[in-house]
Amino acid sequence: MLFQTIANVFRIPELRNKILFTLGMLAVYRVGFWIPVPGVNQDALTSFFEQQAASGSAAGRLSQYVAIFSGGSFGQSTIFGLGIMPYITASIIFQLFQTVSPQLKKLKDEGPTGYAKIQEWTRYATVGLCIVQAIGWLTYITSSGLVYSAWAHNPLWWIMAVTALTAGTVFLMWLGEQIDRFGIGNGVSLIIMAGILTGMPGAVMSVLGNFDAQDPNKMGWMGLGLLLGGFVLVVAGSVLLTVAQRRIPVQQAKHSRGKRTFGGQRSYLPLRVNHGGVMPIIFASSLMVIPSVVLSAAAEQFAQANGESGTTYQILTWLSSSFSMGAYPYVLLYVIMVYFFSYFWITVQFNPEEMSKQLRDHGSFIPGLRPGPRTAEYLEAVMERITYVGAAFLAVIAVLPMVVNTELNVDFVVTQFLGGTGLLIVVSVALDFLQRVEANLLMRNYEGFLGDSGAESERRPRG
Repeated sequence: MLFQTIANVFRIPELRNKILFTLGMLAVYRVGFWIPVPGVNQDALTSFFEQQAASGSAAGRLSQYVAIFSGGSFGQSTIFGLGIMPYITASIIFQLFQTVSPQLKKLKDEGPTGYAKIQEWTRYATVGLCIVQAIGWLTYITSSGLVYSAWAHNPLWWIMAVTALTAGTVFLMWLGEQIDRFGIGNGVSLIIMAGILTGMPGAVMSVLGNFDAQDPNKMGWMGLGLLLGGFVLVVAGSVLLTVAQRRIPVQQAKHSRGKRTFGGQRSYLPLRVNHGGVMPIIFASSLMVIPSVVLSAAAEQFAQANGESGTTYQILTWLSSSFSMGAYPYVLLYVIMVYFFSYFWITVQFNPEEMSKQLRDHGSFIPGLRPGPRTAEYLEAVMERITYVGAAFLAVIAVLPMVVNTELNVDFVVTQFLGGTGLLIVVSVALDFLQRVEANLLMRNYEGFLGDSGAESERRPRG
């Protein structure tokens, strides 16, 4: 059945061309990922960040965080080193500003024209963020002795390196837009997913290297089975969290035109349990990395200046270890931040008054509730309750890799595929991609990946 569906995908010329174009653009992204910035000692840079990651220092934590979200890597100073994160940051900023800025809200209400203008401003903001981040990054690696001395003090090299890193992110942004136009799926999300999945071969090799059924100090068959079973369960839970909905019944009012009566149909208003998607974890992770990096850097600087003695150093070391990934205070604060941003996101994105107004304007109502403020209050109460459940799922998935890493001593390269933001991004992007392919198949009366819906579509009359 599955192989027949895949064959159907490539029988449709338009869909086949879209998929091949998307794969081609992702291949271009991976090729550019290995083009280095001139003047940087790549061998020294790689070994430096491997040591930093092993020691859990500030630079190592920041590098791991950027690698998960951006589709780039600070451990490899390539032209795509900044990844797509500056564009995502600019998009989030303008999304939030649309709720507080009357000018942006007016542009949003104008439709495609206003959206194009907001996109133009987002691109300009992306370039500005790239320049700031590139200068900060190059300053750090220069001060760490990771740039050849002949280049480090040359102004032309600085201009070239900042331009290369900025152009790399702008090119990734352009790649994403080309996938949106000529490919299938959300281009920027697919680029991030491709960057995350490239770490999967390394995770598999790490598991195989740590597997030995005869050695009691290494992973045996029981541990391997638990690891695989946990991966399947977490992926299934992530899929459930992504597609789960609370369906509210909606009745359309009847109205008469001449001798005919229209309306009266019953439908459903779907409210997603995880309305914020992966955004609450992204916000929480972004803020949680700040105290971790700042405290670790402060402890390192204090030790270099005053030595590893004294009450101040002990306090800084204790705080740094308490807010390191996997520590109890870190996990507790992380869960609180996930809950906070889950509710913050629905406050920004979900407007029950506007939804109630749209239902009333379309002649629809929720049975047992008067249209208007009463309906808005009900929708807001329902969304608050289901967001509590959705935030609980998000919190469990977010902290699971850290708990497995610290308590079971499993490499973080492996545990990041047992939960966390990376897994949620991969699941949500893969589901969106499959739904788009499914829609294209069903439009042409082919059986889709879901089977039953495809068969039902084929049984429906075409007239």
